[in-house]
Amino acid sequence: MSATKDFEYPNDVIFPLGDLYSDEPPLESELHLRQIILLLQSLELWWRNRNDFYAAGNLTIYYSQRQKRSEEFRGPDFFVVLGCERKIRKSWVVWEEDGKYPNIIVELLSNSTAATDKGLKKQIFQDIFRTPEYFWFDPNNSEFAGFTLIGGTYEPIEPNSQRWLWSQQLNLYLGVYEHKLRYFSAEGNLIPTPEEVAEQERQRAEQERQRAEQEKQRAEQERQRAEQERQRAERLAAKLRELNIDPENLSL
Repeated sequence: MSATKDFEYPNDVIFPLGDLYSDEPPLESELHLRQIILLLQSLELWWRNRNDFYAAGNLTIYYSQRQKRSEEFRGPDFFVVLGCERKIRKSWVVWEEDGKYPNIIVELLSNSTAATDKGLKKQIFQDIFRTPEYFWFDPNNSEFAGFTLIGGTYEPIEPNSQRWLWSQQLNLYLGVYEHKLRYFSAEGNLIPTPEEVAEQERQRAEQERQRAEQEKQRAEQERQRAEQERQRAERLAAKLRELNIDPENLSL
């Protein structure tokens, strides 16, 4: 389902210039910040070879002239737009982006925002944005839910046996892992963060170093055994010569 709207703005509507800065209040906590960073960085790493999407966190979405001065709406905590240019933006300005709205939105719940995230925002994302998929997650207690737009109405996404929810927009599962919201591949593999990839590379390098060290030790042991055999052979040859026996002419 496309998040692009099939409508035209009235001729008498004058929108502000598209060069608008995001105007979002501070995040609720460090947990919220780290969760946004995790979602953003792991997806960008997973899609590192793609240039047809935009992902951002705690960024204002401007979608009408009236909303520019409104304090009733905050930008999503995390969202992804598909089918657009991958580049840095100051904000997401719908009328400068061919009318495109997010394909997926994730809101991070808190005591002060949960009611709005589950009520007003859900209604806006359903009725105005028509965003195909909407998820919410509480970093404090791991409450997690997801919805997909069916016939213009959000319907709950059925979890799999691991309690993960499938995102058709991302072609990934979203699920709670170690009290964080994470991505999982269709095969069930955890999508790593850059730090986890770096740690995996460090561990592989350490394993290679240990294998090389073991090979070096085995080679040294073989060298020592060969040297011991050579010395034993020399001692035996010396004994034979003491007995007037030429070791070179011994028949086996």
